[in-house]
Amino acid sequence: MTEKYDLIVVGAGSGGIATARRAASYGAKVAVVEKQHLGGTCVNVGCVPKKVMWYASATAASIEHADDFGFTIDKSGFDWSTLRQRRDAYVERLNSIYATNLEKSGIELFTGHARLSSPTSVDVGDRQLHARHILLAPGSRPRKPAIPGAELGIDSDEFFQLSHQPKRAAVVGAGYIAVELAGLLQHLGTDTTLVVRRDTPLRGFDPLMRDSLIESMAIDGPMLRNNFTTASCEQRGESLSLIGEDGKHLDGFDTVIWAIGRDSATDDLGLENVGITVDEEGSIPVDPYQQTCVENIFALGDVTNNGFPLTPVAIAAGRRLADRLYGGFTNRHLEYRDIPTVVFSHPPLGTVGLTEPEAEQEFGADQVRCYQTRFVPMNYALTAPENKRRSAMKLVTVGPEERIVGIHIFGEGADEMLQGFAVALRMGATKSDFDNTVAIHPTSAEELVTLT
Repeated sequence: MTEKYDLIVVGAGSGGIATARRAASYGAKVAVVEKQHLGGTCVNVGCVPKKVMWYASATAASIEHADDFGFTIDKSGFDWSTLRQRRDAYVERLNSIYATNLEKSGIELFTGHARLSSPTSVDVGDRQLHARHILLAPGSRPRKPAIPGAELGIDSDEFFQLSHQPKRAAVVGAGYIAVELAGLLQHLGTDTTLVVRRDTPLRGFDPLMRDSLIESMAIDGPMLRNNFTTASCEQRGESLSLIGEDGKHLDGFDTVIWAIGRDSATDDLGLENVGITVDEEGSIPVDPYQQTCVENIFALGDVTNNGFPLTPVAIAAGRRLADRLYGGFTNRHLEYRDIPTVVFSHPPLGTVGLTEPEAEQEFGADQVRCYQTRFVPMNYALTAPENKRRSAMKLVTVGPEERIVGIHIFGEGADEMLQGFAVALRMGATKSDFDNTVAIHPTSAEELVTLT
């Protein structure tokens, strides 16, 4: 059976669905092919279930300090299975909403594995779909290390299938996923160790932010074990051990979680049938307009080499692609610069623009001036001195006009306050603009407009 469309989207993640719905809004006939759950990584095994669990762990942290404000609360009543059940029910509702939205947009959904058979056709089982344009957005899959005993651990997707809370866990990795999973486990009551290969997690972040996170972890956990390269994982009695390349070992874990990154899901897409070659990382190279080396085939999201495997990035790129292909916006595309992002650590860490080292490399050290502060936010006003926690903020500016090129925030509320400041940065705000803005008091956000 042969069916014809204007656009075929391979992958019903956030980016693919956003593209499909925007294209359909312009009158395009669209088909979406998905072999698993609607919503992709973000909705099913990423941002959404992670953030639900982050809220749970943040609630646990608040309960821990409730007595500072006169509350007496039983702190031993957390039930993992209840959280998991309610989290999964929420995810299922989102799956259903995605399906409803596709139907309302007049988009045909095909369930199965999609494979390119030509530059204009996709095979799904015994069906062949034809389209003028094809978008590849199949997402990514978690990576496991190629070491002995790797099968004894679970990956970051499988983490969300845990039926029982680990008592003692090792999270191996140094990026977003590792830091977030280790933090939420620790604050939910699991004795957690974050195992990183080099000296620090989040190596690409501003040094002040990294140092602040490490200081916080030293007080509240998870325990950081740095400069440890895992060579194998072994079952020793009823527990798991990580063996380092130097022969040292970390023992006594009931759960090991591999959070060492994700690989583009490019295998068995039929790329060889259309002449698309992946790069050394296994990703599909695209130009600034999301176009592959084949004129009518596009790609976006985790499957590409743009360096920003973030849901809002895929959504923004997809909508702009549909605007260009079907809406008459001939030069519409996403600029992959100054993209705000947050690590949902405890507390969260938000960043947009350049770090101090990046700014010095791009503009020269003599052109860069930074303003920074570390302070105890007011929510610790009634907390004993030994239990107070510090936030940190930094503005990175360049040139005599002190144009702001980087904003970095570590502390409670960073995730919510960064979005508005990101708008200011993209609009070219200067330090003077911040200075001339009246502060909202008492807040942590006011620190950014009162830096000297």
